[in-house]
Amino acid sequence: MTQPFRLPDFYLPYPARLNPHVREAREHSTRWAREMGMLEGSGVWEQRDLDAHDYALLCAYTHPDCSAADLSLVTDWYVWVFFFDDHFLETFKRSQDRAGGKAYLDRLPAFMPMDAGADTLEPVNPVEAGLADLWARTVPAMSPEWRARFRESTENLLDESLWELSNINTDRIPNPVEYIEMRRKVGGAPWSAGLVEYAARAEVPAAVAGSRPLRVLRDAFSDGVHLRNDLFSYQREIEDEGELSNGVLVLETFLGCSTQQAADAVNDLLTSRLQQFEHTALTELGPLFAAHEVDADGRSRVLAYVKGLQDWQSGGHEWHLRSSRYMNGGGAGPVSAARVPFGLSGIGGGGLGTSAADLRLTTGRAEAARGRGFAHVPFQKVGPSRIPDLLMPFTLRLSPHLNAARCQLTAWAHRMGILQPQPGIPGSYVWDEHRLLAADLPLCAAGIHPDGSPEEVALASLWLAWGTYADDYYPAVFGRTRDLAGAKACNERLGACMPLGAEATPAPANALERALTDLWGRTAGPMTRTARRAFREAVEDMTESWLWELANQAQNRIPDPVDYIEMRRRTFGSELSMSLCRLVHGHRLPDEVHRSGPVRSLENAAVDYATLLNDVFSYQKEIEAEGEVHNGVLVVQNFFDCDYPAGLTIVEDLLASRMRQFQHVVARELPVLCQDFGLGPEARTALDGYVRDLRHWMTGIFNWHQEVPRYRDEELRHRLAPPAGGVVVAPPRWRGPTGLGTAAARIPLAAGVRP
Repeated sequence: MTQPFRLPDFYLPYPARLNPHVREAREHSTRWAREMGMLEGSGVWEQRDLDAHDYALLCAYTHPDCSAADLSLVTDWYVWVFFFDDHFLETFKRSQDRAGGKAYLDRLPAFMPMDAGADTLEPVNPVEAGLADLWARTVPAMSPEWRARFRESTENLLDESLWELSNINTDRIPNPVEYIEMRRKVGGAPWSAGLVEYAARAEVPAAVAGSRPLRVLRDAFSDGVHLRNDLFSYQREIEDEGELSNGVLVLETFLGCSTQQAADAVNDLLTSRLQQFEHTALTELGPLFAAHEVDADGRSRVLAYVKGLQDWQSGGHEWHLRSSRYMNGGGAGPVSAARVPFGLSGIGGGGLGTSAADLRLTTGRAEAARGRGFAHVPFQKVGPSRIPDLLMPFTLRLSPHLNAARCQLTAWAHRMGILQPQPGIPGSYVWDEHRLLAADLPLCAAGIHPDGSPEEVALASLWLAWGTYADDYYPAVFGRTRDLAGAKACNERLGACMPLGAEATPAPANALERALTDLWGRTAGPMTRTARRAFREAVEDMTESWLWELANQAQNRIPDPVDYIEMRRRTFGSELSMSLCRLVHGHRLPDEVHRSGPVRSLENAAVDYATLLNDVFSYQKEIEAEGEVHNGVLVVQNFFDCDYPAGLTIVEDLLASRMRQFQHVVARELPVLCQDFGLGPEARTALDGYVRDLRHWMTGIFNWHQEVPRYRDEELRHRLAPPAGGVVVAPPRWRGPTGLGTAAARIPLAAGVRP
């Protein structure tokens, strides 16, 4: 059968190695699969299928250093997960039996009890029998925290199979952002990362397991695994199985390009995710260890985990080249003994396991992309911003209390002192009354809360103003001097301004703290302690994400596109402003509904629409006036190596696709969710109200961007005039990296580009 495209040149930064216990694992897993009923008579596999797929070889490549016993157990897990995938395909996907598939999946969590000695159901099929056996053999060696994380990733892996089945039922190809998010769950790589902790005896300390660096390492690893698999499995999935969830097909459809061009773009994204993994490991783990006072044992386990993920990445590639399960003709096969450096041909016998030891571990395309991400020259003339005809299917409504909120905001801003420089803080004069009025945050609040009371609209206006002021303040005060330590200290003080109980707050040291203390007192009083904690976390997530922006700014690094989309949700303050929606209208969804895939998908689609919208309007302000690297259009330009109009077109299409996904979830997925959860009238009313709030949230933000002068060319020419006795600090003249050994790394500014 002719391959639909030529496999691209892969970025392979780590050599693949083979575990010497592969034969023992192969023999053990064959016996185990037969004992569980997965072979003859299962209707899914015969012995020849298991032999051809050779999951023991996969695990020997991906876990090269573990013991024979651990390798056999891990191999059993992979036999089980691939059998589940094929069993679900044959039993439910081909017949498109969603009801049967859901009933089948609903039983499986019962075979993963948190108490290892708890009774479970009686298995009725090989998938249940295998899961019960594996769980009992694995969890005694791991902590309760690991068990909870691994159970969650296993449930995600199982449950999101329904998402794939639903997309086949509706003949719908997902958009790129949706696909990346859902592929992590259904693709199983986060689950694989949990097994790395087991096999490498590298359980991540609970104190840092949920931190951004560990989350990014896991997600970048997962995306790399899945995107690589998409390239190798395209022919099998698209031509044989009728799948629609494949990254090559997703980009082929979204970009309107050829299959080969889409495959090359998927490989570029795979490379970007691997380079993101490296960047995070090298630049973020050290500060994380220091911040959490991780001891030597904890640091060692985290670093062993990182090494284990690297081993998996390179070993997984090697296995894809060899497995009959995938399309691998024309790929980079094993090197000959004559080409293997340093006498490595004896490892594994006859060169087996040494193909990635070839010195060609990278490609010119990969290194060009890496260099391009650090080569942006800030303050380039790009404006005025081009605003296309953007999709907005919902009707705007404005609160009648808009003008009253405007008056209250101006008076409050003067009282809090945010319209003047802060004593002793260079660069802190970021707003005057002209800029406050140009931002017109009450207009945004009036669209977000069209039915709110006068007090609610006014309070929302104040929160939006504080968040926008703070967003301008951080780069001006801390970015100008690359003062990440100062920004972190500022974050800690802001957290103290939001007490959960009766503890005293520190005396405000500046307008930023004074305004937050005032807002917290107005807002948190009627809340329960749980709600107060959640609301404070929304504020802290936003301020914490600004440290990520400052770090990229200090490195002059344009973010990886996936990391950008996911962090942009935080830097934009989306959860904070959405929390205001929930506070105003009091819609209370059951926790399990709010945590469900469809509701999270709905929220993320709405947030991405708003953040990409902001990137379109703020392009000139951020790129030309502020020297920023955090803008979706710039991120797309960098990734595709294209110009502004081409990047803008791609962002416009992505923005529209996120809106269409929002509509799809409302029309197709929420009715099924209501049925699956058996929601009564009250819960359905709350869900309908939340959807309505999100529509108001998007229309209010859309209208605000269209109407306010904040991002227009004429407004960007406005310069703050210092008040009597005040001083305005000019923005720095960017000259690239500084310090010992960096002179040759400085990039000269192009002629005509102002610093």
